[in-house]
Amino acid sequence: MKKKTMISWMLYDFGNSAFATTIMAAVLPVFYYDVAAAGLEENLAESYWGYSQSIAVLIVAVLAPILGAISDFSASKKKFLRFFAYMGIIASILLAFVGEGAYLFASILLIVGNIGFSGANVFYDAFLPELAESEKEMDKLSSGGFAFGYIGGGLLLAINILMITNYSWFGIPDATAASQLSFASVGLWWFIFSIPLFKNVQEEKKTRVKRNKSYVTIGFSRVVNTFKEIRQFKYLLIFLMAFWLYNDGISTIIRMATIYGRGIGIDSNSLIIALLITQFVGIPSTFFFGWLASKITAKRALYLTLYVYIGIVVLGYFMASALHFYLLAICVGLVQGGAQALSRSIYGRMVPVNKKAEFFGFYGISSKFAAVFGPFLFGIVGQLTGSSRLGIISLLIFFIAGVVLLRFVNIEKGVEQAKEFAK
Repeated sequence: MKKKTMISWMLYDFGNSAFATTIMAAVLPVFYYDVAAAGLEENLAESYWGYSQSIAVLIVAVLAPILGAISDFSASKKKFLRFFAYMGIIASILLAFVGEGAYLFASILLIVGNIGFSGANVFYDAFLPELAESEKEMDKLSSGGFAFGYIGGGLLLAINILMITNYSWFGIPDATAASQLSFASVGLWWFIFSIPLFKNVQEEKKTRVKRNKSYVTIGFSRVVNTFKEIRQFKYLLIFLMAFWLYNDGISTIIRMATIYGRGIGIDSNSLIIALLITQFVGIPSTFFFGWLASKITAKRALYLTLYVYIGIVVLGYFMASALHFYLLAICVGLVQGGAQALSRSIYGRMVPVNKKAEFFGFYGISSKFAAVFGPFLFGIVGQLTGSSRLGIISLLIFFIAGVVLLRFVNIEKGVEQAKEFAK
């Protein structure tokens, strides 16, 4: 039963990662540049894409801690996960109706889809400490979730690439129609693979507290209290600040890489295929970093991923051909899943057991609110200077500052603080 529950949890990542690959990273950025934003001045498509991403994650950042606190209070993680998942699923399907010049409609659906995807992940992540019985199991399950995500997101992306590049095989009139169908396929895929989680994963039973206030009011008051409480956990707080910074850089690369490549003249098929390479390189690499963490510690393994990201940003500035993009895609695939899985498991270790959903709401803040600044900085630098290359190099500050802060995190002492609080 436990194994079935864990697989069901990981299958959700298998399904929803299609949104991250096909819509956020690969197909929609190219479609947005070539079709939805057709007719806009040079660099504006990239900037508008960046602004749309920033608006989406800002809304999620405001909601995440409130939803986390409400979820913890009401024992309704699955209920909220379902609501936000369906929001993302519907937005994905509606993207199939975006036509030429409809960049505003595309941006709105991108924002709504991002809210659904990210909002659902707040509650999805909050199940992790409930399902894992030890720190080692948490590392393994967290890495497994990301690996399942790479497989599921990569598999549907491969199908969609085949459909877009060989649309006549499928009786589709052109690549634009094939791209639109690929957006609808994301919604269907996400829905199908969310069913096992909703059916098999159960929340820990809690005694419902009688209330005389709305959940929103309770949520806001708990957020204030959580801000006060989290300051008691010195190393958890420092880690969150470090994560806030370097994850902003990672998130921006994920969200902006394809449209950046299109803007400097790399053909659309090469860009989409490169993202597929990232997915399948990421599968063994995520498991590798889970193993490496057990050998050299999770913190040292995390450092390694961040140093590689610094190299990716520098090389991205000089990128000039499809071959360069392929090489960078391989590098991203090597470290992306590892950095995210290690961060989630390190954070999970330092969270008090009786504050799981609430503190994972803060994890939502640190990953979502921080992610506002990277795409916005990329967009504004590109718009003001007329060069998206300067936008990409500006991301260095996030990785360097994150590495510096991470040096002040003592994970062992952070775990001790969490255990003392829970006594």
